[in-house]
Amino acid sequence: MDEYYTQLADALQDRLSVIADRTLREQDPAAHLERLQSASERIEKLKAALPRNADPMLVHYLQRSSLNKALEFVQHYLGARDH
Repeated sequence: MDEYYTQLADALQDRLSVIADRTLREQDPAAHLERLQSASERIEKLKAALPRNADPMLVHYLQRSSLNKALEFVQHYLGARDH
């Protein structure tokens, strides 16, 4: 499950980074939209593969598209596993 959470964290971080990239959005809106769609598709694929034993809070965050909260949850999970 660690590999899944690592991929999810990467996808969430990528989407949040795209959202925050105002320069790209202003200079090339089409490229910004394309990157946003790609990042969103990655997250959707990972959501579809969510393990059945996933924590209900993570499921909740993903269902509500609470990306920051989902990322914090996954990072906390991965950090706890490293100790």
